[in-house]
Amino acid sequence: MASEGAARRGRRTTIADVAQAAGVSRTTVSFVLNGTRGQTIPESTRQRVLQAAERLRYAPSAEARALRRGRSDVVLLYLAPELPLTTDLGQLLEHLAAMFAAAGLTVIAQPWTRYPDTEVSKAITPAVVLAWHLDEDSVTAMRRNGVQVVVSLTDGSDPVARWVWGAREETIARLQVGRLVEAGHRRLGYALPHDRRLAEASRKRLEALQRACAEHGLPDPVALPVPADDGAHAAVASWRAMTPAVTGVCAHDDVAALAVLAGLRRHGLSAPADLAVIGVIDSPAARLACPPLTMVTVDMRATARYTVDVVTALLEGAPLPPAPEVVGLIERMSV
Repeated sequence: MASEGAARRGRRTTIADVAQAAGVSRTTVSFVLNGTRGQTIPESTRQRVLQAAERLRYAPSAEARALRRGRSDVVLLYLAPELPLTTDLGQLLEHLAAMFAAAGLTVIAQPWTRYPDTEVSKAITPAVVLAWHLDEDSVTAMRRNGVQVVVSLTDGSDPVARWVWGAREETIARLQVGRLVEAGHRRLGYALPHDRRLAEASRKRLEALQRACAEHGLPDPVALPVPADDGAHAAVASWRAMTPAVTGVCAHDDVAALAVLAGLRRHGLSAPADLAVIGVIDSPAARLACPPLTMVTVDMRATARYTVDVVTALLEGAPLPPAPEVVGLIERMSV
């Protein structure tokens, strides 16, 4: 048929092609594919349209979907330089893409640009923008250009940001400090992350750890950097030389925890006998470490689910979903 020949030649399949292949009108195709209610279309006709659309690999254009919905179906995700693409972030992106797709939204990941409000967000007019940080002018410009939902994780008024830096971070800190206190440690350290791009995240974590220590009547944790390239031998020596000595360390992530283990080995020491270590974000490396690391875990699937549910609620003007519990503890041998 002519329409199938056109599809084979690489031209985008249209509703007209599906209508010709199914032997019905374009209006009928539109009613069937859009699931329009109140139409008395015979089941045999509906099946013929669906089969033709599948055979021709018909997909509505983004413009058509936007017109039908009254908005774009694109979620623009800015990959900011402040966030290194770690294993956990990669998992989060995969879950976000799959869950937004299930909600009828398409994720487009874009490396950060200096002027996000005047470039990509204008070119594709997304319905949603997710970013690590957006200044107030950028947010205003995006909304003026038709972006309906803007999520910035450094915006204290944003519901996702409030959850990430509120309940989630507080639970992480309480689990780390509580586990070390349970093991008998009264002077704690904080192993700062190896990547300077995580400075803001580590500052917020330190504040949460300070509050958790105060709840147990402990002094603030001693925060020291732990370079990933040569281990944390200098930090280990400093912690042990203090009076009273630091005996338990809260590591920012798995890399920082592994660096502390490497620093201990440089001094002929081990965990937990000489220094207990508990990290955050479990990974294969944490499981294979010597000793295997006790870790606070963050469920990236549940994190993505909550983010998608918040965004879709904001798009639809619906009540926000309750915040989930995504943090847990895996006991191993480093505490």
